[in-house]
Amino acid sequence: MASQSNTYSINGRAYPVIDHTFDVVVVGAGGAGLRATVGCSQAGLNTACISKVFPTRSHTVAAQGGVAASLGNMGPDSWQWHMFDTVKGSDWLGDQDSIEYLVRHAPAAVYELEHWGVPFSRTEDGRIYQRPFGGMTTEFGKGPPAQRTCAAADRTGHAMLHTLYGQALKHDTQFFIEYFAIDLLMDDDGHCRGVIALELATGELHRFRSHMTILATGGYGRAYFSCTSAHTCTGDGNAMVLRAGLPLQDMEFVQFHPTGIYGSGCLITEGARGEGAYLTNSEGERFMERYAPSAKDLASRDVVSRSMTMEIRAGRGVGKKKDHIFLHIDHLDPAIIHERLPGISESAKIFAGVDVTKEPIPVLPTVHYNMGGIPTNYHGEVVTKKDGNPDAVVPGLMAIGEASCVSVHGANRLGSNSLIDLVVFGRAAGLRCAEILKPNAPHPKLDTKMDELALSRLDRFRYASGAHPTSHHRKEMQHVMQNNCAVFRTGEVLEEGKKLIHDVWKNSADIKVSDHSLIWNTDLMEAMELDNLMSQAVVTMECAAARTESRGAHAREDFAERDDMNWMKHSLAWVDGEKQTVKLDDRPVHNYTMTDEVEYVEPRARVY
Repeated sequence: MASQSNTYSINGRAYPVIDHTFDVVVVGAGGAGLRATVGCSQAGLNTACISKVFPTRSHTVAAQGGVAASLGNMGPDSWQWHMFDTVKGSDWLGDQDSIEYLVRHAPAAVYELEHWGVPFSRTEDGRIYQRPFGGMTTEFGKGPPAQRTCAAADRTGHAMLHTLYGQALKHDTQFFIEYFAIDLLMDDDGHCRGVIALELATGELHRFRSHMTILATGGYGRAYFSCTSAHTCTGDGNAMVLRAGLPLQDMEFVQFHPTGIYGSGCLITEGARGEGAYLTNSEGERFMERYAPSAKDLASRDVVSRSMTMEIRAGRGVGKKKDHIFLHIDHLDPAIIHERLPGISESAKIFAGVDVTKEPIPVLPTVHYNMGGIPTNYHGEVVTKKDGNPDAVVPGLMAIGEASCVSVHGANRLGSNSLIDLVVFGRAAGLRCAEILKPNAPHPKLDTKMDELALSRLDRFRYASGAHPTSHHRKEMQHVMQNNCAVFRTGEVLEEGKKLIHDVWKNSADIKVSDHSLIWNTDLMEAMELDNLMSQAVVTMECAAARTESRGAHAREDFAERDDMNWMKHSLAWVDGEKQTVKLDDRPVHNYTMTDEVEYVEPRARVY
């Protein structure tokens, strides 16, 4: 139910705000947000889903390769093997209780998707087709690669997202589409009471009061110049959490996907290598055999990305500038390519001008995924370090999907573990809401200063009259992140990066917004998205400079070894936006499992 609420005066300008009350408000309509929305609606909770784009345009639609689950359709498999691979892939920074929760519930989550209508590719006997993916093995790493990744050709995310949206509509979820969430409503006790959002089509402001706010806002890949992320991936939920005085976790761990199309960053799925694609250098050598003798081209993403970068640095890159690598699928049967990899054939033609049946695809490691994000437990509840408790739950607030850091991915996510993360923890959030919330319970009275904080920020950007447009500051930020916080890092480069990114942050106060309207004001929206990105860029650089070891996606040339004695811990970072300072701390990795049905995976050398 909506009713006209208060009108606020900010700098002499009137801002009327329309009120809504719900049991649960989900921010984001990608795979995680939609799965949580369905779960909450199924439980009889009055649920709203807010999205800044139409739900089927959410970035999950771009996921290609598949969703990991130990179904065992293509050979022997077990969730214990999947857990071992995920812990090893995380470089022992993943929380093993959360990883157990993920892999145990993965098969049921995939069968649920199948029953809801996801059109998975099939084996000859009608079962869900599963392909090999990097880092997925059998027999606790001692056996051959596991065929664990359930695929709908190479458009798995597309199939999942459309199916989940259909399920959400079936369960009468109320959608607020093309609404831009501005800020959380936090009371003095640190309890989240909802969110305030701008309706892009009308310019009206809406206050969503809820007993639970679930952030499913995705990653912040657009902090970098070259990434596979959509332009909408600006980490809005992460930034709202920082502004609420809460920390983000493990932000130094940024995954570079080995195979972004050279020049555009458009993703070529790891599923291509799962089907038999391989990488070559300028000498035509399949160089991954040198770096990962067992797994070769199916080593984990950080290993392949670093190997490609080392080949380029050694002068064995391809092309005029010798600055990229070739990916070959031209040796595969065109019928197989047409059946299992139709999407990448199309992408390669559009973005690289390549016929994949006859010539290789030019590729380069490109920012793809953020392992860091909002710290949560495996129920999806946001946690913070408070009064000596590293796992203190923030009441009324959840985070799921790439926005969250559960942490199942630790220092490096295995391919196809992201889509299963979305549905397993989206479902977990719905179950937790059903457990702790009472439908249609009354809402407490809100302090008006909560709204004023969000609205004053909106007004500040709306009438920003600096010297440079958003694009100028965004380009500067992306340039610093790409140059100073990339695949390989050194103390010197990171310290320079810290100074440069703080300068960019400081200079971003000089932003200019030319359009002062509120209806479809993309100029204003981009300025606020840049503000969201900026705080995350600064935190990423600070955390990377502080972690003096190499672990997973965080590779330091000056600290080449993993340091379990000093660094097997999650980094935490808080931001003071007014003073433009960052505070760092840490919390322990959960080195215990959820049940006694699987043993804790002891740290060891991570080789493939």
